Amino acid sequence: MIYLDYHATTPVDPRVAEKVMAFMTTQFGNVSSVDHAVGDRARRAVDQAKQQIADLIHCRPQEIIFTSGATESINLAIQGTVLALEKQQQTPRLAISAVEHKAVLDTCRHLEKQGRIELIVLPVDAQANLNLNQIEEVCHQGLDLLCIMAANNEVGTIYPIEKIAAIAKRHAVPFFCDASQAVGKIPINFQDWDITLLALSGHKLYAPQGIGALIRKTHHPLEPLIWGGGQQQGLRPGTLNLPGIVGLGEACHLRQLEMNEDETAIARKRDYLQARLQKAIPEILVNGNQSRRLAGNLHIAIPDIPNSAIIARIREQIAISTGSACSSGTIAPSHVLRAMNLTSNFIDGALRIGIGKFTTNAEIEQAADILIKTITIVKSCLKSS
Repeated sequence: MIYLDYHATTPVDPRVAEKVMAFMTTQFGNVSSVDHAVGDRARRAVDQAKQQIADLIHCRPQEIIFTSGATESINLAIQGTVLALEKQQQTPRLAISAVEHKAVLDTCRHLEKQGRIELIVLPVDAQANLNLNQIEEVCHQGLDLLCIMAANNEVGTIYPIEKIAAIAKRHAVPFFCDASQAVGKIPINFQDWDITLLALSGHKLYAPQGIGALIRKTHHPLEPLIWGGGQQQGLRPGTLNLPGIVGLGEACHLRQLEMNEDETAIARKRDYLQARLQKAIPEILVNGNQSRRLAGNLHIAIPDIPNSAIIARIREQIAISTGSACSSGTIAPSHVLRAMNLTSNFIDGALRIGIGKFTTNAEIEQAADILIKTITIVKSCLKSS
């Protein structure tokens, strides 16, 4: 099996796994145990992990709130902000892009359906780019929270977060960035860019599943979603996931050291695979902003060929997807591709390929052969039917 679905999840880096195992077995502990050295050791490990995360994304360690992953971080950021504003008897006004992750879209739509927020959805163009002038106008009209992702999880388009944060700051609008696909792949500067809230996820950057973080400027009002224990400033109570936190910290440390070299090599592999596919199948459409996209992202659409026919033939050989992992159990067309105004014949033929640190040149070569052969066979079958 050739694994090319790195946007869905990444394998845990063996160096990270070694640390996680140690803190599950010989170096375990409860950070809240203040009466003995085992608790002290656990607390020091969490502090080190916070510093490693802070070094990668340029925040302060005390701004980090550990969660179970990006979805929880997103809910805490959005619902926590709304709850804080509701205490002031306000109906919050939120703006999001049309291509946000489902965790953002579904949370905001649920709040809108309850009548608790006013929601503005910002459109994108055919490459999933946002209009900065439109963001400026919406912020000028007054917002309580602007939510824009750092990089799209389907087509890989990277957004100018530094510029968007500057627009939000100019109009005194709190800015929340879902950076779960971006952290460890592109530079992020929470402090200097003046981001208010930022979500990240461990399993997108070679750490374990089930660990993430919300980075929060301490002045931003936030209410908890769950209660009990008072850990993490009372905003996310519960016993800390020590092995996961240590793994996230180590993964961030390794990304800081190796990100530039790794992403350059990943982009070369992506470009080679894209070139081979385009040469063999000229009608392939490559989606997203090709001059500003994640290094490992190759999102293609083949007109009039259902992606299900391709997936059915290669699913035991190559792991690629027809969309985001959170939507894989649904039959609805991708909301990202619909927002980009792709026609249905292209949407039905869309495939997301995700290349990562552990993808080899030999795997790229083999994947190209398999995809070209399979697509050719499917085209032939459809013509003769």
